[in-house]
Amino acid sequence: MSEEKTHGSGAVEPGDTSKRVGAEVIRERGLDPEELREKLIDAIGAEFTTYYYYTNLRMHLAGEEDYKEITEDARLEDRAHFELVVPRIYELEGSLPNDIRDFADRASCPDAEVPTPMDDSGNFDTSDLEVEDILEVLLEAERCAIRTWSEICDMTREADPRTYDMAQRILNEEMDHEAWFIELLSKERDDEINPAGHFARGEPGDAPYSTNNRFNDSA
Repeated sequence: MSEEKTHGSGAVEPGDTSKRVGAEVIRERGLDPEELREKLIDAIGAEFTTYYYYTNLRMHLAGEEDYKEITEDARLEDRAHFELVVPRIYELEGSLPNDIRDFADRASCPDAEVPTPMDDSGNFDTSDLEVEDILEVLLEAERCAIRTWSEICDMTREADPRTYDMAQRILNEEMDHEAWFIELLSKERDDEINPAGHFARGEPGDAPYSTNNRFNDSA
């Protein structure tokens, strides 16, 4: 008869599919997995809605092809952040809201809307829209993301290595994005050279930190 192994059993009964050891070990380390799960839903709600809003912002950088390219990198990488974290929410016994409106309302960051009103026909009034206005919206969206993922890193550093790994990988890219938009806004608005120290990705939305090895081309 084999001797009893230290990790052969624990708080979850053998065969019990109603609980997950992956969540219970987080609780044992002092972190509430339910609180973490809800915060992750809010965080990826912001990534998902930012992906949508950046589409509009990119479209309105008319004639600024270099700005469009960098915005596209940030846009696609925000989608990659959403895709990276979704499975973790289910591992923590959660799920995404069924209503996308509820999901958007829960986003941890303000809506990154095109900074100009729409007219009665449902078109944007672009008569006074400046490139610098769009760059400022992009910059502040990235700053909110940095604050969000920094908080999640702080929550998980000692208690949840799996979520911490995801959060710090996302945070690396959000810091890249902030640096890009600081450089562009400084030059566009203030005519100052404020180098980011970065360059556009090799491929649009490359997500060098947050993209896992893809199972197929749709991932």
